[in-house]
Amino acid sequence: MPTRAERATRFDLIDLELFSRIVEAGSITHGARRAHLALPSASARIRLMEKAVGTSLLRRGRRGVTATRAGELLLRHARTVLHQIDELRGDLAQYAEGLVATIRLLANTSATATSLPGDLIPFLAAHPDIDIDLEERPSHQIVRAVAEGGADIGIVASTVDPGRLECLPLRDDPLVLAIPVGHALRRRKRIAFAECLDRPFVGLAEGSALYEHLEGHALPLGQRPTYRIRVPTVEAVCQTVAAGVGVSVLPEAAVRRWRDTYPMATVALTDPWAARRLVLCVNPVTASPTPVRLLVEHLATRRDV
Repeated sequence: MPTRAERATRFDLIDLELFSRIVEAGSITHGARRAHLALPSASARIRLMEKAVGTSLLRRGRRGVTATRAGELLLRHARTVLHQIDELRGDLAQYAEGLVATIRLLANTSATATSLPGDLIPFLAAHPDIDIDLEERPSHQIVRAVAEGGADIGIVASTVDPGRLECLPLRDDPLVLAIPVGHALRRRKRIAFAECLDRPFVGLAEGSALYEHLEGHALPLGQRPTYRIRVPTVEAVCQTVAAGVGVSVLPEAAVRRWRDTYPMATVALTDPWAARRLVLCVNPVTASPTPVRLLVEHLATRRDV
């Protein structure tokens, strides 16, 4: 009869990928979606995993799930295994036709809403054997994911502490106050975030990286932005601001991108956290698979230092 430890080794790659996705999402439902599994199938796999090890792997609560101590141990090993599999695929992709490597790339709102998608197009066109799993996250979550092996590459704001990650500056990425063209604040050249909070705001949906970033800086001021509406995309924010609905804090590059379509004015923010750069980060401790190195080199050629 197999021992408990032997039964635990029967986890397959789908199990490990699923468990990693669930912990990162803090939700079985969202983790299952990211792992491309139906919720009943994902739930059944988690139950079988917990039965195999003889203990709970997830702590379930009203606000989602977190890993137990046993789950944290499994997560570390799962990320190691998945990273090695990605490295294997990447290194063999140049020899084996049809073998596809996947790079997991996490980026903040500014990167995903401005130049990053366009920067990735020529890379994907030149490397049909490499896929990119691009996901938006707040910068502090990205740093943690890269450090723990949950992502291959992160693109974050320079205002976050990267710890021991290896960083490559990409371009300036200041945040500005976006206002309608005829707004009273247009005569101002600079303004503090605290001065804006008594005005009606337009923002991104709750849970977006930029939304969480602004909430974090509003909290110490004792006042949150009053949102007339929160919309799902940066383009929709620009459209709504241009229509005179309210003001918004946005990456300057995003405002420039949409200004011809949705006329707006901007005011520079005096807050130190608004003067930032976009930074690419990787984990120097883990050996990067060949596809990851290729993408880093590609993005380095497109940076504006």
